[in-house]
Amino acid sequence: MDKAQAYAERFDRVVRYIERHLDEPLTVEGLSRVAHFSKFHFHRQFTLYTGMGVFAFIRQMRLKHASHRLCYRREERIIDIALDAGFESPEAFSRAFKQVFGQSPSQFRKSPQWQPWKERFRPPPMQRREEMEVRIVEFPETRIAVLPHRGAPEKIDESALKFIEWRKQSGLSPVKQALTFGIVYDDPAVTEPERFRFDICGSVSEPVPENPQGVGNGVIPAGRCAVARHLGCHDRIGDTVYPLCRDWFPQSGEELRDFPIFFHYLNLVPDVAEHELVTDIYLPLK
Repeated sequence: MDKAQAYAERFDRVVRYIERHLDEPLTVEGLSRVAHFSKFHFHRQFTLYTGMGVFAFIRQMRLKHASHRLCYRREERIIDIALDAGFESPEAFSRAFKQVFGQSPSQFRKSPQWQPWKERFRPPPMQRREEMEVRIVEFPETRIAVLPHRGAPEKIDESALKFIEWRKQSGLSPVKQALTFGIVYDDPAVTEPERFRFDICGSVSEPVPENPQGVGNGVIPAGRCAVARHLGCHDRIGDTVYPLCRDWFPQSGEELRDFPIFFHYLNLVPDVAEHELVTDIYLPLK
């Protein structure tokens, strides 16, 4: 590892520490110790690395976690979410939330505008892992319910809410018992937003009837797959996808099967914090 990588790894470590301790008091002095960096220079260097100050970054991470709870746990009271995010009152929480995301918490809960939210929050780049464990498995044919998402990647969460609504209403693919998948047809880094295609899927044991959400029927075919595990935020899933496709595959001697890459989400927010997310990435092989 060269000096630049070692330097970046120190701040990657700090970002991961913040993600794991959002519900605890966080100080510049304590975070500088995590980075093994002088507390007199840590704040400036952190700002250069992430594009924002330490406390602004912490606040934004807490608000991001709060937004997931607002959207996916609508039975929770806003005051409880505000207090858990470290705010002394719902009013202070509402002001901060609206300043960052352009909507009040109640507006976001009722009709979340994900695109400006995604544009405002850009996680810092993380250092790519030097070694990645890849397994070859036989994936069984799996019947799925499919909700096609067509359009900007930033709007996938809007489609996800629609799929969650269908799951709750139909009872055909309960999130606690069924498997959850995403099928990726296009690379968001090189595809025009309006042409991006992604399917949100859940395993089912019987055909899906017509429904107002537009969820249909599909199958993930059986076959060999290379599997790499991604740990952490879905916004950074490319940190695992690209090494799998661009580094591992050309050196593997394998051939690709005629089916897109797909993700198996082993857990989901807000059931777990983002740093606890586990996603298996499947690359279909002949």
